[in-house]
Amino acid sequence: MTSTSPDVPVRRTPAELADRLIDIKRIYHEPDIERFPRARDVMDRFPEAERVQILSHQAIPGLYGNEGSAADWVRNKREVLVLGEKKSLAARRNERSSDWIAPSTANGCAMACSYCYVPRRKGYANPITVFANIEKITGYLERHAKRQGPKLVPNQCDPVDWIYDIGENSDCSADAMVSDNVRDLVGLFARIPNAKASFATKLVNRDLLDYDPRGGTRVRFSLMPEQTSRLVDVRTSKVADRIAAIDDFVAAGYEVHLNFSPVIVHENWLADWAELLEQVADGTNDRTKAQLAAEIIFLTHNEGLHDVNMLWHPRGEDLLWRPDLQQAKRSQNGQWNVRYKSPWKGRWVQQLTDLIDEKLPTCRVRYAF
Repeated sequence: MTSTSPDVPVRRTPAELADRLIDIKRIYHEPDIERFPRARDVMDRFPEAERVQILSHQAIPGLYGNEGSAADWVRNKREVLVLGEKKSLAARRNERSSDWIAPSTANGCAMACSYCYVPRRKGYANPITVFANIEKITGYLERHAKRQGPKLVPNQCDPVDWIYDIGENSDCSADAMVSDNVRDLVGLFARIPNAKASFATKLVNRDLLDYDPRGGTRVRFSLMPEQTSRLVDVRTSKVADRIAAIDDFVAAGYEVHLNFSPVIVHENWLADWAELLEQVADGTNDRTKAQLAAEIIFLTHNEGLHDVNMLWHPRGEDLLWRPDLQQAKRSQNGQWNVRYKSPWKGRWVQQLTDLIDEKLPTCRVRYAF
């Protein structure tokens, strides 16, 4: 439990941050969702919220595919919550940030990063959906990890443990504000001997410091230069606050890595990154530095997202939509995206990795693209 002694600070997510992100006024829920204890818990958290029954969390009348609601982007993020059942459970091979992508216990997000590629199904804002059948999901993950046995061949994901990304379609720090699913996942991986959970986050939720991860969860704090973040990291924690939290999360028993993503190129970008890396070096202790690793992901954008962003946050597109620097490229899922031009991107990747070697030499780069 969090101490209330006057000598020990109470570690809580600042009320103003939680209030700014979440003020649930309407809960869309699938039929008979209250048969799940987790659904009842969530509803009890927001007793004043209107409850609206829907057939499926993937098809919400008035929200699903409604491009016209882009103007209500932030309001939907703040005021709408969805409760559903995760029916299809599968762990998908990844081999970049993790060995496996775990079945989602949530999707959508309370934050509003303007480069986010998560499907804009719920009002073109994708507010949080909580999957209430958490026991089925955690049971599946425990059995899946057991089937893998020991990790015999080290890889860039981890030299010892199988890594499961538990936040591919959401931000677990925000999810923890609306349900105990994240607490259950952290507890699960604290006891699984051969596996570790992993999630990237742009939110400092200090309530997670009261969990008991015992080294079984890797938190990847996403960082970018502050000036860029102010424009495109909408409704997130300040970059300085994320850096200030890193030592505390290590001390609480988490492994902490850095997620340099997305790297957004502009005329002054490399100088900005040099300043950011110096802030990390100055703001973390030796214990933290000894366990740091990073992944680097340069920006991928697409015309559809650009068009939607122009409806609600056009200023961010000054940085994100740069036809002079970008070229079209088909992604693995068959969609057309824009990425930085070759061979410029290759040179920029090398420049940034060289800068990390200079400014933050103990931080190994797990992968960069």
